[in-house]
Parts: sequence; C-alpha cells; structure tokens
Amino acid sequence: MGLNTVGCVASIGVSEKPHFRFRVHLGMFNALSGMGGGGQVNPTAANNANTALYTTFAVFGVLGGGIYNIFGPRLTLFTGCLTYVLYAGSFLYYNHYHQQAFAIVAGAILGIGAGLLWSGEGAIMTSYPPIARKGTYISLFWSIFNMGGVIGGLIPFILNYNRSDAASVNDATYIGFMCFMSAGALLSLAILPPSKVIRDDGSRCTNIKYSNVRTEAIEIMKLFMNWKMLLIVPAAWASNFFYTYQFNHVNGALFNLRTRGFNNVFYWGAQMLGSIGVGYLLDFSFPSRRMRGFVGITLVGVLGTAIWGGGLANQIKYNHADLTKKLDFKDSGSAFAGPFVLYFSFGLLDAMFQSMVYWVIGALADDSVILSRYSGFYKGVQSAGAAVAWQVDTHNVSRMSQLIVNWGMTTVSYPLLVVLVYLAVKDDPKSDEEPPKPVLLH
Repeated sequence: MGLNTVGCVASIGVSEKPHFRFRVHLGMFNALSGMGGGGQVNPTAANNANTALYTTFAVFGVLGGGIYNIFGPRLTLFTGCLTYVLYAGSFLYYNHYHQQAFAIVAGAILGIGAGLLWSGEGAIMTSYPPIARKGTYISLFWSIFNMGGVIGGLIPFILNYNRSDAASVNDATYIGFMCFMSAGALLSLAILPPSKVIRDDGSRCTNIKYSNVRTEAIEIMKLFMNWKMLLIVPAAWASNFFYTYQFNHVNGALFNLRTRGFNNVFYWGAQMLGSIGVGYLLDFSFPSRRMRGFVGITLVGVLGTAIWGGGLANQIKYNHADLTKKLDFKDSGSAFAGPFVLYFSFGLLDAMFQSMVYWVIGALADDSVILSRYSGFYKGVQSAGAAVAWQVDTHNVSRMSQLIVNWGMTTVSYPLLVVLVYLAVKDDPKSDEEPPKPVLLH
C-alpha cells in the first residue's frame, strides 16, 4: 500500500497505527447501538437519545464539511471523538438512576461531535487515495472501522456471558466502551493533514486552504440546489434508517442479551467482508470507471432485494409470535440459525451499500475541500433519516411497516445512483485510451 496518508495507510511510525485505532474507536458506538436499546431492557431512553443525536447530527453533518475546511482534520476529529465518551457514560449513569435526561442531552452533544467527525473522515477517505483506488481505501476504512464493532460486540458478550437471563448490560460493559473511545480521541491527534499526504504515484493530496465562515456558508447552501446531491438524497436517507429495525426488531427483539453481543461480532465482521468485496469490484472489475459503478450498484441492488426478501419472510414468521422467550446462541436448529444468518446478511448489505455510495461521492471530485462538503451533506441527510427512524420506533409503528419502508427506500435509491453515475462520473483518462497498435517492421 505504501501511502503516506491516514485516509488510506499512513507511513510506518507516523500515524498508521493511531489511525487504525481511531477507526476502531468509531466502531465502538456501532457496537453499543447494535445491542438494541443501547443494552437496556427498555429501548425508550436509547430511542430518544438517538433521536436527539441524529437531529443535531443532521445539522452539523451538513455544517461539518465547512468546519473541517476552517479548522483542519486534527482539531475537528479530536473534538468529535470526545463526545462519544460522554454518550457511553450517559448509559452508565442510566444503569443506576434510570433517568433518561442525561442520555438525551449526551445524545444531542454527540450529534454535534459526530457531524464533525464523519465529515472529516468522509473527506479523508474520499480525497486522500489515488483516483483509481478510492474503492479499495473506502473498503479499508470500512473494514478497520467495523473491526471496532467486532471488538465492541465481544465486550458485552464476554462480560455478560454468564448472565443469560440479564435484561441490561453491566457497568463494566459501558466502562470498556469508554476506555476504547478515550484512546481513540487521543490518537486522532496523530492524523496527517492533507499537505503532508504523498501518494504512491508521487502526487499530492489537495491541500486545505483554510477557509472562512462566509465562504463555507455560501458553499453549503449551494449543496441543496446541487442536482448531484439531490440524486444522493434517497440513498443517504435510507442508509441509517434501517438500523432501528435491524438493531431493535431483529437483534434486540429475537435474541437474549449475551447473544446480541455474539451476533454483533458477526454483524460487524460481515461488514468487513462486504466492504472489501465491493471495494475490489469498484476498483478492478472493468477498465471503465463508469461501468464499474453500474455493475457495483446493480450487484448491491440484487443482493439487497434478496436480503430484504429474507427479512420479510422472517418478519412474517415472528409477526404474531410470543417474543418473551429470547433465542440463545447455544440453541440448535433453524430457530437460531435463520435469524442469525439474516442479521449477518444485514451487516453485509449495509457495508456494501454505504461503501458504494461513498465511492460514487468520491468519483464526483478529487478535491478535499469539495469532498468534505459532499460527505457532510451525505451524513447530514443520513442523520435526518435516522432521527425520524428512531422516533418512528418510539411511536410503536409496526415492525412490518418499518421493514417495508426500509426496503422501499433502498430500492428507490438504486436507479437514481445509476443516473448520477451516468451523468456525472467520468472514466479515468488512461482507462479510455486504446492500447497502442503494434508496429509492423518491414
């Protein structure tokens, strides 16, 4: 790999390992959410906290690209990381006092931090790599990121292994999350700025010419009239909307506490496999970059249809079933295997879907400043969808209705992404060149 970056792989001894751990830090939050209800027996506090989180995330996701352009990667990402520690701590507090106000406030603060962190991270992983290797490095990011989810799934599984009848996770689980998150916050300070990024081919990443509030405000407003961003809106809205259903009504509803942690190890592990597979496809399958985009979107669309179809079959089976008896990973037969495979497949699809969307965003430009705004817009719309999804669940909308809405939104996004690739993604200049004709010597 040999890149002198952190969006890809940093030079040995400078920031390769720190950025690795920083991405693992990101996965801790996913592991906590994946427990269903934040690891609590009653998901209401987690649903309300997540609503507050994604409401502020929607705003600061859009603003985050501009903030990143003003303050640079280190300060932006470090500030964002610290808010995750507070959020995990709020559930430690909830374990003792069962008052959700702290969790809701912490969720709102985390939304601000997450907007900063993900806008910066999106800019890094789409602008630091070489043009022809963006899919590879997006998959590298997604794999390391979800390694955090795997580790985070092991924490509650191990610490609650002998508590098969427990309703909520113990204090040590939240403390473990907080330790990893704190380490990630400190290590984010080791991230290289774009000015120090030198790629394999000797080219340099676009340097951030530190912007100002007025310029960024104008450019951010323009995003809402940018036809490219409007075509991404359905995919962005859908891409975190389905978490509520998957976490609360598959993992949370069907499995006992320790098995939820066990399942999350494989859910986030599946994300690593999915991102690697789609990343390879989007970089190496065809000489034409546009054709790679078409094939990638088609593959994800076909796989998504099959997996959501499996989700429908599973939901029909459990729609009127008594869910007081939870499945355990030690159960034999199809009772455990079917829902487990479905949850694993949801993880696979999530990684493929989001990696594909990030690849499309990365193919729209090669400028770190522009891509930070595009990534921020994507995360902002994505978070607005998630805020709605958590409140939909709080208002007890039926599981079947949630499944149909999720399936429908992802399905609508595929043809719009195809149109975007057709109109806006240009083939690599070298890939379109005809091979030199042989010279015949007489």
